[in-house]
Amino acid sequence: MDCPDGELSLLVVDDPQIAELNKKYLNRHGPTNVLAFPMRQGEFANLTPQLLGDVVISVETAASEAKNSGISMQERFTQLIVHGVLHLFGYDHEESKQQERKMEEKSTELMKLLEKTC
Repeated sequence: MDCPDGELSLLVVDDPQIAELNKKYLNRHGPTNVLAFPMRQGEFANLTPQLLGDVVISVETAASEAKNSGISMQERFTQLIVHGVLHLFGYDHEESKQQERKMEEKSTELMKLLEKTC
């Protein structure tokens, strides 16, 4: 992602906690798997350019999705971290089908890189 000094926080929560954040910040009801709060956008983005933002993952939703997909919890958790980080870099799968495809391609690329190093 060409950001070797980038910093982010990772918060692992349960479904009620992520549902609360989802409602408070996105006005969406119920739990979700991952939320991302970018810090490189907006009026104060230049204050700490190395700070990418926050990624919040629901461990309960991740576990359920892993089980339903027949993959390990570790793999699903890694997918969600990658997904959250891409949001911190401005990728948005909800903007358009083109953006969704672009984000999916980048996610696949990053997952392959991680598989090689782990």
